[in-house]
Amino acid sequence: MTKNHHLKDPWLLAVWPGMGQVALAAGYYLLAKLGMYLQTEFSSRDLFDIEHIDVRGGIIHTGRTPRSRLFVWRDPHGKHDLLLFIGEAQPPQGKYAFCRELIAKAKELGATRVFTFAAMASGMHPQKESRVFGVTTDPPGLSEFQQLEVPLLEDGRIGGLNGILLGIAAEEGMHGTGLLGEIPQLFSQVPFPAASLAVLRVFTTLAGIQLDFTELERQAEALEAQLARLLMEIQQRIASSKAAETAELSEPEEPFTAGNVKELKLSTQDQRRLDELFEQTRQDRSLAYQLKNELDRLGVFKDYEDRFLDLFQE
Repeated sequence: MTKNHHLKDPWLLAVWPGMGQVALAAGYYLLAKLGMYLQTEFSSRDLFDIEHIDVRGGIIHTGRTPRSRLFVWRDPHGKHDLLLFIGEAQPPQGKYAFCRELIAKAKELGATRVFTFAAMASGMHPQKESRVFGVTTDPPGLSEFQQLEVPLLEDGRIGGLNGILLGIAAEEGMHGTGLLGEIPQLFSQVPFPAASLAVLRVFTTLAGIQLDFTELERQAEALEAQLARLLMEIQQRIASSKAAETAELSEPEEPFTAGNVKELKLSTQDQRRLDELFEQTRQDRSLAYQLKNELDRLGVFKDYEDRFLDLFQE
C-alpha cells in the first residue's frame, strides 16, 4: 500500500539484477546504510509467470513471482530525498509499460530526476580501478560528467530496463542519468563490488550524500585479490598447455561461475546466528549490511530476501 509522504525534490534510483550484480549490490548498500523505509510495492502478476515450485523438507511450496518495491529516504539536509526502486528480476515482457508505470509513480511523488546503474564489461584486470562511464538525457548532464571527470559512453546500447527507464524519462522531460561500472569481461557473471563502489561514489557526489564505504571497500579488495589469483592460475594453465603443444585448454571440472554454487543447508549454529542478527537489525537498522554480508557468506540471501527487506517497513 502506498503511503503519502511530502518529499523534498526527490530523485529516483532504479536497480535490477545484471552483470556483476553491480546495480543491485549498490542499491542494497544504499538501502542498508541510509535506513530507508518501504513506500510501495508494485504488482508483478502481469509481468512474471510461476516457473517452478519450491521443495523444503520434502514439502511442496508454491513458487512466487519476483517482487518490485519502492523505498524512501529523507535527506536530513533537505536537499534531495531519494526514491530507491529495487526489482528482484527484470520482467520478460511488458518492460516498456512497467517503466512507464514506475516513472508515473515517481512523478506522482514529485521526482525530478532519474538514475539507473548498470555494468560495462571490458578487458580490465580485476585489480585495476573500476571506471565509471556516464550517459544522460540532456546537455546539463554532460557538463556534470565533465566536472566529475566521468568519461561518456559515446556510442552503444544499454539493454533491459536500465536503458528503457532512461528513455521514458527523456520522453517525460525528466533529467535522466545512467552510470555504468566497469567489470572484467572474463568474470562478468561474478559479483564485482568494486564496480558497485565506483558508481556509488559518483552517485553520492552528485546527490550530496555522505556515506561510509568501509564495508564495501573491504569486500571489493577481498574479491579483487581472489580473482587476480584465479586469473594467474588460468594464465599459468594456458602457458603450460602451450608448452606441451596441447591444442585446447581442457575445461575444468567445475567452471568458476556465479551459478556454480552448491545448495547449502544451514547448521543449527548458523541458523541461530542469523536469527540473532535479524532481531538485532530489527532494533538497529544500521546493522543491516552486516546482516546482508552474513547471508551472502552463507549463500542463502535469496532464501531470506523477503525477511531482509521486511526490516525496512516504516
